Order: sequence, then structure tokens, then C-alpha cells
Amino acid sequence: MPLSAHEKLAVESTTVKTRAWVRLPSGMRLDLLDPTPFDWADEDLALGLARTYRWGGHSAWPLPLSVAQHSLAVLALRRLSYPKTDQPRTDLRELLHDADEGLLGFDCISVIKPFLGPGYAVLTERLRSAVSQRYGLRDWTPRAMALHKKADRIAAASEAVHVVGWSPREVRATLHIPYQPLQDDPLQKIYGGPAWEPWAPQIAAERFLDELKRLSARTSQTRRRRALPSAPQVPALGNHA
Repeated sequence: MPLSAHEKLAVESTTVKTRAWVRLPSGMRLDLLDPTPFDWADEDLALGLARTYRWGGHSAWPLPLSVAQHSLAVLALRRLSYPKTDQPRTDLRELLHDADEGLLGFDCISVIKPFLGPGYAVLTERLRSAVSQRYGLRDWTPRAMALHKKADRIAAASEAVHVVGWSPREVRATLHIPYQPLQDDPLQKIYGGPAWEPWAPQIAAERFLDELKRLSARTSQTRRRRALPSAPQVPALGNHA
């Protein structure tokens, strides 16, 4: 028998609606299934990345390594490869290459991502799309992606050895990273402190946020300049006798 109106109301009132959004420190709500570029503050992203840890949170140091610190390291490596270029939009894309992990907070499952099915891939792609729209990021060209992957893998090899405790041989044989781990920490030259030491979350968040705001401001200025209409061309005055 069909339910009466009273019975339908009772069923609806006891049904628990599934929540797919998270409340962020700023008070904003991020819908993980349907994110928009306006769902978080820069401070939320910086703190999320600073509290999301690489290598499943495992570390030979007192603190684990955050995705925020890793992102700054990859940016530093790309800049070292091209010291004479000044491309804030490229730098911003590099800084934000793992931004979706800060919104999800799930870097620790990176090794099982291939087993999570297409649903997880769709979810992360939606977050990446929202990040790209918010910060005006360009799509990766094949060459840009290859350069990024090299810097990212070199950073990973170096972190594995100096932060987690892997041997260089394990990096090649188990992680299948063909690059040598670095000896010099690229971030030590910028921020000081012991080489390869993971930062406290608040420090990582502050440093990431400073770089994000600086690059965002520069890219916004560039976009505004390009959007300005060019001055009309005034024909040169000739000499008329």
C-alpha cells in the first residue's frame, strides 16, 4: 500500500541527508562533490596544505613533511633550473600543483589512488578545475608538464632519503625515481634552518600563503595590463609646404 502523507513526512523527517561539504577555518563551506572557485579563502588552502602530510605522515624528524613545504620546494627547484626567467603565472601553477590535496587532506592515500576507481579521479579533477579557475592557471603543455614532473620527482627522491629514511637504492628500485636525491636543500637557502627539516604547520602555512599572495598579486597585475585597451595610433604629421 502507498504511504499516507503523514507517513511520508515521518520518513522524510527521519532520513539523514548525506553531507558532502566540509567547514573550513574561515567559516566557508567547501562542497567536495561540487566545488566552486569561491568556496575557500587563501588562508584555508595554505593551512590545509600545511596540515596535509607527505609520505603518510611518516618522518625521521620530530615533525612530518607537509604538502605546503613540498610545494615550495618544487617551486624552488623549477626556479633554480631557470634562474633568468621571471614568469609569475608559471610559478603560481607550480606552487599550486598539489592544491587539491590541501582541500581534500588526503595525501596519505597517494599510494592507493590507482585502486580507488574513477569516482576519486572525478572528485580530484573537480577540485583542480576549481583551483585553476580561481587563480587563473594555464593548462599544462606537454613540455611544461615534463619539466614539472622532473622537479616533483627530484623533490620526492630527496624527501624520501633526507626526511623519511629511504636509501638512494630504494628510491630507484622501489619508488622507480630515476633522479639522484639532492644533497643541498633548496629551501634552506631561502628560509634558513637545518637542511631538510620539516616545518611546523603554522610556519609552513605562513610561508606558503606569503608566496601565494605575492604570485597572485603579480599575475592579477599582468592580466589587468593585458586587458587594457591599447592607445589609438595617431598618424604622424607630415611636413606640408
